[in-house]
Amino acid sequence: MPVRATADLADLRGRLRRPLAAEGVPAEQVLLELVADVRGGLNASAGGRFFGWVIGSSVTAAVGADWLAAAWDQNAASYSTAPAAAVVEEVVGEWLKSILGLPPSASFALVTGCQMAHVTCLAAARHALLAQRGWNVETQGLFSAPAIRVISGGHRHGSIDRALRLLGIGTNQMAELPTASDGRLDAGLLESALAASPDAPTVVVLQAGDLNIGAFDSFSELIPIAKKYGAWVHVDGAFGLWAAASPRLRPRMSGASMADSWATDGHKWLNVPYDCGYAFVADGAAHRSAMATRVNYISYSSDVRDEGDWNPEWSRRARGFPTYAAIRQLGRGGIAGLVENCCDHAHALVTGIGRLDGAEVLFMPTLNQGLVRFIDRRAGAGPADHDRRTDAIVEAICAGGEALFSGTMWQGRRAMRVSVCSWRTTASDVERTVSCIARALEEDAPGPSG
Repeated sequence: MPVRATADLADLRGRLRRPLAAEGVPAEQVLLELVADVRGGLNASAGGRFFGWVIGSSVTAAVGADWLAAAWDQNAASYSTAPAAAVVEEVVGEWLKSILGLPPSASFALVTGCQMAHVTCLAAARHALLAQRGWNVETQGLFSAPAIRVISGGHRHGSIDRALRLLGIGTNQMAELPTASDGRLDAGLLESALAASPDAPTVVVLQAGDLNIGAFDSFSELIPIAKKYGAWVHVDGAFGLWAAASPRLRPRMSGASMADSWATDGHKWLNVPYDCGYAFVADGAAHRSAMATRVNYISYSSDVRDEGDWNPEWSRRARGFPTYAAIRQLGRGGIAGLVENCCDHAHALVTGIGRLDGAEVLFMPTLNQGLVRFIDRRAGAGPADHDRRTDAIVEAICAGGEALFSGTMWQGRRAMRVSVCSWRTTASDVERTVSCIARALEEDAPGPSG
């Protein structure tokens, strides 16, 4: 199938907007018609040539476990509502901390994705920072509470901002610091920002793999500075945290274990089905205080971990099963190999594209993210022309169906993101993709009068 969906909006609405009937229809008919009606409306994000966003495929055992989770239909809110699901999460949490190089004593939560992992971690930060100042945010709310300041670099993901909105901290409390050309936060700028209001309750957000170039902040340098001013350090590692699984890439995470909280996704580099994210907090008491609630119609025990004490959901899917299955199928070596292969394929893909006439490499991958640009070779062409040509070539590639990429802005220029996150991507996929881009460039080349 083409990598990008081929059906348009009107076509999908025409097929799927069936009249709501008074009587039901047989289940098999529903499913067969659903498969037919969505044809052409699905991206092949589970394949090996999907490079548009940081979306992994799903390893076989995780798919099977996800089917089982749906069939078992457990509400993984507590041990009493789903005993096996609770124990699986206990095991998964320990495995994940070991794989990711996080403190064994850290608390954890399995949530829908990195967005809710940020919310969970920053809720714990909010509790801890305000409790230090004599304010119980869970009972007193935020009215009249000390304002919490958040410091980050300019390349943070939008999910951080939305977490601040959801938590009532507010995006106006964000102090955005410029980053260097390599995407990293400068230690001197961070110290100056912290020193400007040394007593303010502060969260410092650091990056483990930013969206465009996979940049890692210098944790070993920046975290001690933040700690000197009593700040809470949160690491956004939506995909980059998995570098810790690879002996080759692990040095990028040096010092990250000194942070206070960490967020990452399973449906990215662990290649489990959507939706699955992981939150980790060094201060388990703050984490539990921010999340836990008890009701008298559910039985509790001090001997087991009740999942609802650590995450913002009450009714929740037993997403620990797919994670458990994926880790068992892959093992430490398999996870490391998956991560390293993606990085190698990203480098080969950007290298191959960069050799094509009319292509320009803006950032060679140092992880699994790279940037390329397509140049308008007409006489007198300027930056705006290069931007337009870049977008046109990206659209031509996607329309061709052989591969899917997305565009982005980087340092004021339009670029094509190259993101490799699937275990299915092979060297053959890389070769096929470079060839399809070469064809797109040839077909869109200016004529003799151009």
